[in-house]
Amino acid sequence: MSYIGRQPTVGNFQICDAISVVNGQAAYTMQVGSVNVVPQSANHMIVSLNGTIQKPNSSFTVSGSTITFASNLATGDVIDFIQILGDVLDLGVPSDATVTTAKLGANSVTAAKLNNDIISGSTELASEPADTDEFLVSDAGTLKRIDYSLIKSSAGAYESQLLHVRDIKIYATSGGSSVSGSQTRDINTVETNEISGASLSSNQITLPAGTYFIQATAPCYKSNSHKAVLHNVTSGAVNAVGTVEYNDSSDNVQTSSFINKRFTISGTSVFEIRHFISVAKSTNGLGIGYNVASTNVYTEVMIWKVA
Repeated sequence: MSYIGRQPTVGNFQICDAISVVNGQAAYTMQVGSVNVVPQSANHMIVSLNGTIQKPNSSFTVSGSTITFASNLATGDVIDFIQILGDVLDLGVPSDATVTTAKLGANSVTAAKLNNDIISGSTELASEPADTDEFLVSDAGTLKRIDYSLIKSSAGAYESQLLHVRDIKIYATSGGSSVSGSQTRDINTVETNEISGASLSSNQITLPAGTYFIQATAPCYKSNSHKAVLHNVTSGAVNAVGTVEYNDSSDNVQTSSFINKRFTISGTSVFEIRHFISVAKSTNGLGIGYNVASTNVYTEVMIWKVA
């Protein structure tokens, strides 16, 4: 680089602490501020002994922080000064905010030079991150950090908030007798219950406050028109109405009413599946049995808590 005027002088110039001569001793330790110093070489030093500048590598040598004169010094000799020039080609310490990206070599910044609040690959995370752990994302070209809680996948309601109940009877048993009008369907078995506060007892389903989605089926045999509903025993209301189905009371036909609806309750409520049937049928009006396998399933209810 060219300069206007005199080129700046650079280097790490230091004057060693005063050294007391010991009679008959040639080697001495060099210190600056009582701390040992190590010159780059004898050629990077100016040494004055008894008012005479000494020739490097002839009048003295250096090894580490030790200077050794060519001969033992005697009482009356005086080491006037030792100046260490440092690396005379050294550019010195850069000023603040002067080192640019282009000045850094590839892979020159290692993990040892990064604070622990810097994201790097120096430490493996062997388990799922905590919700407050942060990731870096590029938002329209701007690098930003984001909490893991905002990007992690979570199990949906249909994966982890299910109540599945059924009316299960042994294979030789039909669904039961139907009556003309409304009757409560049997529900006697809990297959899955992942909803805290939900339960089944005496054909009644108890649900805590929340929003739900129900899928239910209820079969009917030789009934003419029929439909099932989700009846709220607590409030007296019907929360979901099933499809209207038909099977002629004179034919050997069975059909099922289907309930599919989202509903919300503000407090804990008790429910039943009630079936409205036009024509009564004894023994198997609520479903024809089948003498295969060990059980028959009639009314089936699946309820997901979605909010």
